[in-house]
Amino acid sequence: MCGRFAQYRIAYEYLDKIDVQLPLPLRGGVNPEPIGRYNVPPRTNALLIHWDLDGMRIEPVPWGYAPWWAQGKRPPAINARVETAATSKFFRDIWSTGRSIVPADGWFEWKKDEQNPKIKQPYFIKLRSGEPMFFAALGQFQRGGMLEPRDGDGFVIITSSSDAGMLDIHDRRPLVLSGECAAHWMDPELPPAEAEELALEHGLGVDEFEWYAVGREVGNVRNEGAQLIAPVSDPLL
Repeated sequence: MCGRFAQYRIAYEYLDKIDVQLPLPLRGGVNPEPIGRYNVPPRTNALLIHWDLDGMRIEPVPWGYAPWWAQGKRPPAINARVETAATSKFFRDIWSTGRSIVPADGWFEWKKDEQNPKIKQPYFIKLRSGEPMFFAALGQFQRGGMLEPRDGDGFVIITSSSDAGMLDIHDRRPLVLSGECAAHWMDPELPPAEAEELALEHGLGVDEFEWYAVGREVGNVRNEGAQLIAPVSDPLL
């Protein structure tokens, strides 16, 4: 985890949940149409919320990151473990400068058959409240209104351990923050040590989520649409 998620609301619907907690000037334009992505895969652009030099920005950034010294030597990482991200050589340069948020509506996990690992049942996981969720992320991106991407720009989603119930599906899950904690996470004035404490201690608990089996069509990155998050009545597992 995390290898696929949904990001389908209007961008303002995510931003409003953060602005209620910590109003900030918004830089750059925001598309007023729904994003409409129900099957966001790695190595594609996804909307990322982060601090700019004088406000907050939401813009597309590639999902996947590698520091300059690792580029070309291995595929970009798509996840970072919360237990080690603050001190890992791979991520420590962006721990202070690249704390950001992936706004999302849920994510997918695949449950494997213990007897036959080739049999997998996808599940969609979302907040019980039906509200948007905020994945803690780390990234490298442009600032100051310079929207042309650079080589190496990208982000990773921070993951934490799953607890009872969700553990049956997968042992890792995205680190999901409340709107208030998401605002603090992005604050460039928050010391790195306090950001680490926030990440380790203030993610939403498993009881905040619900999950259900969905169709196997989500396994193909070319498939898209709201039908991908519809529950199925006859899951494989």
